[in-house]
Amino acid sequence: MPSSHDWINKPLGVVEAMFGKKTNAVPSLNDVPLHYLKPNSLVKFRCLVQDMFDPEFYMGVYETVDPSTKTNVLRCGKYKDVTECGVDLNSRNTVTAERQTFYCVPIPGESPWLFLTLPHSYGCSSQARVVPSTSYVPSRQKRSYEEDDDDMDTQPQKQRESHTEPHGNGDSKRQETEAPSSQTTAPSDCSSHLDLNFPLPGERGPACLVKVYEGLDSFKLNDTLEIYGILSVNPVLTVIVYPRRDPSSLLLNPSESMESPEEQRAHDPPASLVPRLHMLYARPLQHNNPLLPSAPTEDQSAFVSSFLVEMASVRAELLAYLTHVLLGDGLAAEYLLLHLISNVYTRRDVLPLGKFTLNLSGCPLNSYTERLYQIIQQLVPCSYRLSMSLHTMNSMRLVPKKDYVANRLVSGALQLARNTSLFLDETQLEQGQLDSSGVRNITALGNLISWQKVDYDFSYHQMEFPCNINVLVTSEGRSLLPSDCQVPLQPHVTPPNMEEYLTTIHMAQFTSQMNKFRVYLSLARTLDYSISDEVTKAVEDDFVDMRKDDPQSVTAEDLHRMLVVARLLSLSLGQTTLSRDGWMRAKHIDMLRRSRTEQQKSLNGNEP
Repeated sequence: MPSSHDWINKPLGVVEAMFGKKTNAVPSLNDVPLHYLKPNSLVKFRCLVQDMFDPEFYMGVYETVDPSTKTNVLRCGKYKDVTECGVDLNSRNTVTAERQTFYCVPIPGESPWLFLTLPHSYGCSSQARVVPSTSYVPSRQKRSYEEDDDDMDTQPQKQRESHTEPHGNGDSKRQETEAPSSQTTAPSDCSSHLDLNFPLPGERGPACLVKVYEGLDSFKLNDTLEIYGILSVNPVLTVIVYPRRDPSSLLLNPSESMESPEEQRAHDPPASLVPRLHMLYARPLQHNNPLLPSAPTEDQSAFVSSFLVEMASVRAELLAYLTHVLLGDGLAAEYLLLHLISNVYTRRDVLPLGKFTLNLSGCPLNSYTERLYQIIQQLVPCSYRLSMSLHTMNSMRLVPKKDYVANRLVSGALQLARNTSLFLDETQLEQGQLDSSGVRNITALGNLISWQKVDYDFSYHQMEFPCNINVLVTSEGRSLLPSDCQVPLQPHVTPPNMEEYLTTIHMAQFTSQMNKFRVYLSLARTLDYSISDEVTKAVEDDFVDMRKDDPQSVTAEDLHRMLVVARLLSLSLGQTTLSRDGWMRAKHIDMLRRSRTEQQKSLNGNEP
């Protein structure tokens, strides 16, 4: 039990220790509707930092006057939005402090299966709950991946939506908690409606204004965090009309507002829709897969060690599953598996190392690509499918843009969390003319694929933001976008009903099996990897020998790709070092792929 001395001298250490012991008991804004949570209670929020507002001043220390005794009482203004009544505005003990506000949104593109495996704190704790409604059905507790009961993947989407719907007094407010069905390139109008500024269209869930008091330098835009803090939904904050503030306002911001109406609406939205969260502690998320331990601990080490024993067998099962999904094409399934575990592990100058964008060409033109995405969505924690139709490319906002009138960063569909699977469906692209917006969007996608960066639009200049996004491009012929690897799909089966075929394959997988696949894909990304000097020398000698016969047949770019494939092959088997056999296997499948690609080019003589 922490002593008073601990609380006085190292309060943050005490708080961190408490979180390390019992975090599941803390209700989550991601899972529990806002109207089920008590104001000023401890909650947590799994989120992405979408925008960072300017610092604000608040009354860190102030005095109030007791109306009965006329005595002054010294009070702390931290972790509050509103002061108590009777503030002594003339007190010499008043201390003005500074804090920063982050605009945070739920992690974009989280897959539905996460909400059926996360530890729902609503069912664990009653301290932070108000009287529940009979219309709310708590979800199941967290399960291990071995458990095999009702298939979570077939549960209706409606259940997830009921868990993430923020408080509202009517249909109009509930609709405001969703992102627009399509994001256009037109500037947002903050004065006409409340835009929660979600990066992806159709997203649901709460956004939060997070008040940050300590460690400002440790956070940056697009960080994914699990934040623990004090929930504030004071009705004083829920004012939709923003007149000039009265100097005697009880709000803790003592400065007069010089904001425009648009900026006030963007920075001070109704607390019933955008609650305030006063940060006590924030944990950076290396991943958001609830089936894995979320922080480096002894438990995580034990978990990794035990699962490594199963890596090879789970890989074989996943490869067989993907082979069926890819219509019997084992080589394409091998490359898709490697793509799903790829990860930018470091950067050398401007070159992102580890990325592996895959172009799966020759895809059937019916609903196949859409169903393929839905299957991948069931395997990864975060994903988004961008249908590259002419209308979408010309109208959708992919790159975030600074709105100087509202003084906020207007989100775009490429403002994504690390390790998000971005599925670019080029089979939807029809003939027609790309306008200037469409050309900018294609350019942004090319930069994302080649350099793993997105250049945000600040009107007078562009600001480069590095990212780590897995990009899969499906196309009929060779993609118009760059890629690290193209694999023409060669189906070995031709189902009479593609929808029924893929549904049958997916439904044949038990929940426990799907959970193993999900753990496998996330875990393989986190493993360390190295190449010994001996194997490095062997690879260099091998490369020289390959170039002796035909120097043009194998380039430095080919060597780089084979080294990436060799790395991913090793990690897919749970091996953290490259062996000679692993290198030979990488060379072999690359030879098969190149042979297939050349064969496809000869068949499509006009294809570049």
